[in-house]
Order: sequence, then C-alpha cells, then structure tokens
Amino acid sequence: MNAPSEINAAALKSSATEKHTPMMQQYLRIKADYPSMLVFYRMGDFYELFFDDAEKAARLLGITLTARGKSEGEPIKMCGVPFHSLDGYLAKLVKIGESCAICEQIGDPALSKGPVERKVVRVVTPGTLTDSDLLPEKAERPLLALCMHSQRKTITVGMAWLSLASGVLRLMEFAGEQRAVESRLAHELERIAPAEILRADCADLFESEPVAHTQRMPEWHFDVLKGHQALLDQLGVATLTGFGADGLGAAFGAAGALLRYAQSTQGRGLQHVKSLACEQENEYIGLDAATRRNLELTETIRGQESPTLFSLLDGCRTAMGSRLLRHWLHHARRNQRVARSRHEAIAALAQAEATHGLSSTLANVPDIERITTRIALLSARPRDLSCLRDGLKALPLLREGVARCFVPGDTSLLREIHDLLDPPAACLDLLSRAIAEEPSVQVRDGGVFARGYDAELDELRALSENAGQFLVDLETRERARTGIANLRVEYNRVHGFYIEVTNGQADKVPVDYQRRQTLKNCERYITPELKAFEDKALSAQDRALSREKMLYDVLLGELAPFITTLQSVAGGLAQIDTLVALTNHAMRNNWCAPQLVDAPCLTINEGRHPVVENQIERFIANDCRLSDDRRLLLITGPNMGGKSTFMRQVALITLLAYVGSYVPATSATIGPIDRIFTRIGASDDLANGRSTFMVEMTESAAILNGATEHSLVLMDEVGRGTSTFDGLALAWAIARHLIESSRSFTLFATHYFELTQLPETHPSAVNVHLSAVEHKDSIVFLHAVQDGPASQSYGLQVAQLAGVPPAVIRAARKHLARLESQALDASPQLDLFAAPSEDIDAAPTFVDSAPEDDALKSALDAIDPDALTPREALERLYELKRLAA
Repeated sequence: MNAPSEINAAALKSSATEKHTPMMQQYLRIKADYPSMLVFYRMGDFYELFFDDAEKAARLLGITLTARGKSEGEPIKMCGVPFHSLDGYLAKLVKIGESCAICEQIGDPALSKGPVERKVVRVVTPGTLTDSDLLPEKAERPLLALCMHSQRKTITVGMAWLSLASGVLRLMEFAGEQRAVESRLAHELERIAPAEILRADCADLFESEPVAHTQRMPEWHFDVLKGHQALLDQLGVATLTGFGADGLGAAFGAAGALLRYAQSTQGRGLQHVKSLACEQENEYIGLDAATRRNLELTETIRGQESPTLFSLLDGCRTAMGSRLLRHWLHHARRNQRVARSRHEAIAALAQAEATHGLSSTLANVPDIERITTRIALLSARPRDLSCLRDGLKALPLLREGVARCFVPGDTSLLREIHDLLDPPAACLDLLSRAIAEEPSVQVRDGGVFARGYDAELDELRALSENAGQFLVDLETRERARTGIANLRVEYNRVHGFYIEVTNGQADKVPVDYQRRQTLKNCERYITPELKAFEDKALSAQDRALSREKMLYDVLLGELAPFITTLQSVAGGLAQIDTLVALTNHAMRNNWCAPQLVDAPCLTINEGRHPVVENQIERFIANDCRLSDDRRLLLITGPNMGGKSTFMRQVALITLLAYVGSYVPATSATIGPIDRIFTRIGASDDLANGRSTFMVEMTESAAILNGATEHSLVLMDEVGRGTSTFDGLALAWAIARHLIESSRSFTLFATHYFELTQLPETHPSAVNVHLSAVEHKDSIVFLHAVQDGPASQSYGLQVAQLAGVPPAVIRAARKHLARLESQALDASPQLDLFAAPSEDIDAAPTFVDSAPEDDALKSALDAIDPDALTPREALERLYELKRLAA
C-alpha cells in the first residue's frame, strides 16, 4: 500500500514474539504492514497509538504522551484520541502530509479468546480523501502518479491523476530533453496541484523534488503493460482507442500504479471511476507557475484565499459549482467554441431573468458528486443519503428553470445541461421509501430507515418502542398490588429494567420480588414478568440495530447501478451553478460579452481590473489595442501609476474571455491565444540558491523560449536587478526579441526611458504611458493610459509618499539636479552600447551617429560596457564630453 521496505516490514514482524503481550503482538503484526504510517489502533472508545507513532502523534497533535505497562521490559509509550473525534485529528495530520491507517475491531469480544480480532479498514493519505470532514469543500485534492523513462537524451514522462472524491481520471504524456521536460513537468504540476505524488523508488531523473507530498513505490508498480490492463479492467472495455489513449506508454505505467495505490487505500474497488480523459499539450491556454501567482487566480501573492479572481466570481450555491469554477479558471480551453457556448448560455440566462430562481433552488442541493463517490466506496452515511434524496427532488424545478432559457430543438449548452438534470426516478423512489425523513448520523445509532420499508424491522422497533407504555402499566399495577405509593419502574443501561422501592417501604415488598441492587436509600428488584419483558425488549433493540446495519449494506449495493447517472447529474448541476454565478456577477458589475475571433488581435475598450475595481471607490477604465501591426506596447510612467494593474487587467480579461465568462469592459475582441506569460515583480529563491535577478532572468528565459505569435506576454521592469547598463541592454534585447522573433502580443513596462526610442526602428512597437500630475512637491496619479512616452518617472515624489525623511528627499533633489546638469543630451548614453558596424545586430543601436574625430572614436572603441561599474561609466561619460567639446 505504502511501498514499505521489505527489510523494515520483516524487522517489525520479527518483533512480534513471545516477549510481547498478545495484544502487542497483534499490534506489531499490523504495524509491520504500514511502517511509514501512523496506525490508529481501536481499543474501546479510543484509538491508541504506540511506541514511535505515539511520540510523533503527541508532538504533531499536541496530545498527552503516556506510558503504561511494559513490553520486552520497556514501558509502552502511548497516546490516544476519542473515537468520535478522530476526523478532526486526521484532518490536521493529512494537512501536514501524514498518512494514517485506521485499525478497527472486527471480532466479537464475547466470542474472542485473547485479543479481539482487528484489521486496517481504511487508509487516509493526502491524495485519497473522500470524507467531507477531511476535504476542502471548494477544491479538489488529486492523487498523481509519475512514470519516467529515459532513452539516450530523451526523457518520456507519463502522468496519471485521479480525484478520488469525484472519480475523474486523466492521463498525459510528453517527451523531450531533460531541461525542457523538467520545465514542462513543473508547469503541469502547478496546474494540476496534486495533494500527493506517487513515483518509483529509482525515479530520480530530476534534481528537484515535486512540490507535494511524495510516496515512493516499487518500480514494478509502474509496469506499462500491467498498467494498460489495469485501465481496461477498471473501465470495463476491450480497447482504450475510444478514450484517445492510443500511442501512450509511460502514462499507462503511471495509471497502473495510481489505481493499485488508490484501491489499496480504500480496501475495495473503485466502481465510480468509469471514465478516462487524455489531455493534450495544446488543449488549454498555458499558464506557468509565475503567471498563476502574478494574476492571483485562486491565491494572492501572499498566499491568502482572497481577494482573488476566484473569490470575486464564486457566487456558486453548491460546492460542486465552486470546484468547477476553480477548474475553469486554471484550465481555460484554447478552443473558442467552448468559450462561445458559455457566453451564449450566460446571455440566455440573463435574457430569461432565470438566475434568481435557479440560485434559490441550487442553494438546497447537496454535494451530489462527493456523496456519489462515498456510495461507490460504501462509506456514505445515512444523512448523505437523505441529502441525496432531497437534492434529487429539486431537479424537476431546476430543469423547468433551465428549459425557459432555450427553445425546443436547441443544441446549446443549456440544452445539454437540461438533459443531464433528468432525475433517476428509480433511485429517488428507493431513497424515498428507504430513508427516514431525518435519519441518525451513524448507522450504529439506529433510526435510519423509514417505517414501512422493512416489516421485520418495524416489528422489532415496535417491541422496543412499546416498552415505555408497558412500564407505565406495570408501575400502576404494582403500586395497586403492593400498596407502595412511591414505587417506580425504571431502566438504565448497566442494570436494565428494575423496580425501585425506598427503604421505608421495604416491609411491603412481595415475596416474588428478587433483589437486583442495593443502594443507600432504596432497593432495586426484578420480577419474573419484568425479567421476561427485559429479555424480549433488549433483544429486540439489539436485533433491530443489527437488522438496520444489514439493510444499510444492502441499500448501498442497490444504489451502485445509479452511480454513473448520479455523476452525470452532478456534472450538470455544477455547470448550471457556475454559469448562474458568472451571469449574476456580469449583470451586477456591467460586464460585457467578449467577441472571440480568428484574426490576431486584442482590442479592449474601457477595460477594468475585475478585482481592483471592487476594492476602490472609483476605478479608471483604460483601452488596450494590439493587432498584427501593433504587437508591443512600451509602457512608461511613475511607480504606483497603475502600470502593473493595467497589464494584469489585460491578461485577466483575456483569460476570462476564454474561460467563457463575460469581461469587465465596454467591449472586447480577442483573437487566438495559446499561452499567457507574466514577469511581474520578483523575489529571491534562497532555498535553491537563486538571487532576485536570477529568478527574474529565469522567468524571462522561459518566456523567450516558449512564447509564440499567439501568446500574450506581460513584462514589468526587466533588468532592474543589475547595473544600469547591463539592465538596459538586456531590456532592449528582450524587447527586440519579442518583436522580431516571438512576435507575441506584449505589454512591456519599463523605467528605462531610453527604450522609448524603440518604436523608431520597430514600427510594431508603440509608446504609451500612465499619466500623473505634479503639484509643488506632491504627485497625483491619474491612472489613465495615454499615447506616447512618459516625461519623467516621479521617483522622488513616490519616495516622499512612502515616508522617506525630508532631509533625504532634499539631498536627492540636489544630487539629481547636479546629475542632470552634467548629463549629455537624451541619446548619448545609448551610444555606449553601440556595437562596431560589422556586428550591428548583436547589440542595441538607438541612434545612428559616429564620432567626428579619431580621439573620440578611439575612446569609444576602447570602452567595454559589460566590464564597467556605474562609477567608471560616469567617468567615461565625462571623458567623452571633454573630447566632443
């Protein structure tokens, strides 16, 4: 299950010798099969942990560590948690990446000789959660398996991942050289966000470990042929051609290991996993880790859950809808037809004014997707079934509301959803007949089944429930027969039924009363009649509970044929819930329907940042126009002027359009987009030995190597992490590459004003700026995008707003005036980067000028810009100025 080391397992099993007590021998045998997991060993009303497990659990959970008894002469360290509080402790352990084995008593204590028989009935790991108390309500926690094959310089990576709580199984496979594959793998893991990763013991092809809880498995678990057969068996098919899985290899190996692991943790088959999706590289708009972080889709840069794009849009009334919305935001499809169908659905919902009624109905629908999974895994609780019953009853009203939004014969997305919401009548009938209106929480508590469902159960219940009236009648008769006015007939769990008589009335007790218990002020008795009733009533109660347990197991089996249908219903509910939430948000915030076209363009009129506009009182809308002959916007302006906000809003509007949502703008026309790249801000990565500038260049390299003419690129302040000349040269070269080679749609923000001359040599680059107004020593940001370059950066004014001491600001102003008075005109600094004429393409050349005398030319030829410090560069400038005078 957890790929235990055979040596460790053997060592643990050998410990279970006669030197230990019988109970410890049993525990050690069980622990030997789960050496790396915390084993929760059921003892009465507690789950106990022993030895090293106890020490670890006490530290992680903050519970008391004790020692009791001895084994092999040493005190047995132990700690425990009440059985009814187990889920809370499991949630805490799983959150920090621990795996737990739950060991239950399965034998009858009355019949057992020695320790009661126990076995592990459930294994809880980060990637195999299905219990609602352990799972995040609005996010998936997939389990992912990696299978890697290396042949010469080519590495093939197969991936299989499964959301056990929903039954969705997916495969992907890609190959290439190590650097490219490692980058792609990091990108895919960021997108999928697995809770747990399975990989072979020897799979160390990459230096860095995936960022998730990792389980090492024996290599033979990843056998390709066995994995292929495991998929055929799981899906119940003879070929995988219909799933688009032809030609895969390593992905089959990953799938085999994943299915084997998932089945072992649940202790049974995965009957709800009946579909397979094979993902292709070009299926979704590419978003790397930096882009997801910078755009704050579902998590802020600081790691908080809000304010984010997801928290803004999540008006879903069901957990299923929220999870689907999160998935859409991270998996926007490149296929424009998918987005257009959602745009049409939103328009129809808005036009029919159906959202209010649908939202009200959806608010009463439970998480049918996860309830269905628990039915399949035989772990559903009684209230899961009552919620499912009530949810299915709401489907006709939902279908009626959806039907009002399309015309008969329509083939739209809403029509497809309408068909999915068809309630399974037989399933609803079974649940309505079987489950009580308000069943108990656990089957062991009884009261799960409705009256009339099972005649034998009704009869046993009647015997138990009539006990109250029998006791009242018996008490009345005995008081009359004995003359004891305060005689009472009662019951408790320890002593059963009894007749209680105070000591003052003891002389009136009849001879047929048999003493059962003596108390300080009274005596308790039993009579033959009461004893006979007790045997019958208590036996009936126990038999009723046993009957309910049997009936419940049968009921779960009878619900199994409806699993596929219930999954389809859940899919339809999630889609309509998400579309209703997007429609409501669009109507409240005056969002528009974007137009997706085939021609390369990105035209946004009066666009707004969807999150920021909800955080401030008055947001300034701005236009953005990119086309085949206008591919790069060179954005200048002051810090805090709104450059980053403008860039992010363009990316978010583009992403929202392909998600299928309306967008925050007056109008938007967007052409094909394959990837969105962002390089905005940077922080050092000390854990991996990377400085801030190294992180910046790594992200820039990923953009330059991956961007195409259909990509949207956002680059902010490239080159600011190094010396002025180095940074300027890099920024110029990167911008030119994006214009000439990548030909991506690019928003390029910079404080290097020298770059504003770039459009003079590259017509597809255009200068725009964020404006500001200076008043005395203060500055007012207008946040409006205007044509042309900015006039200055307003750095001192921003520093003043930040609280830099006035004395420092005054000193900076004086030094700035001195530098400006000594500086050359606007262009000479750039001439220092000019390459010799025979290598003119290798370095930036902004002004085509030449020295007029040999001395100046010699001085220029002697300068190596890459070797100069800022101070040396300034000295060279003074020297050149003297020569040119």
